[in-house]
Amino acid sequence: MVVWLCDTGPCSTSAVTQSVPVTRQAATKHLTLLESAGVVRSEKRGRERIWSVQTASLTAAQDYLATLSQRWDRRIDRLRAFVED
Repeated sequence: MVVWLCDTGPCSTSAVTQSVPVTRQAATKHLTLLESAGVVRSEKRGRERIWSVQTASLTAAQDYLATLSQRWDRRIDRLRAFVED
C-alpha cells in the first residue's frame, strides 16, 4: 500500500481498497497501523478519509537502514579479512 500511495499520491480509502486484493476493513486496519507508525497520514474529507505518505518518515527509515548496512558491510569485510589470513 505504501508503494502504491507513493506512486499515485493521496487517495481515498475506497481507491486504495480497489488497488489491493484485500477488504476495505483490512485496508483500513493496515492504513491505521501505518498511520500510528508515522508512515502515512489521513485527512477526513466529507465521508471519505484521504491517505498520503509521510516522506520524512520514509527518509528517516532509509537513512537508518543505510547506516546499518554500512556497519554490516564493515563487519563482513573484517570477517573476510580474518578468514583469508
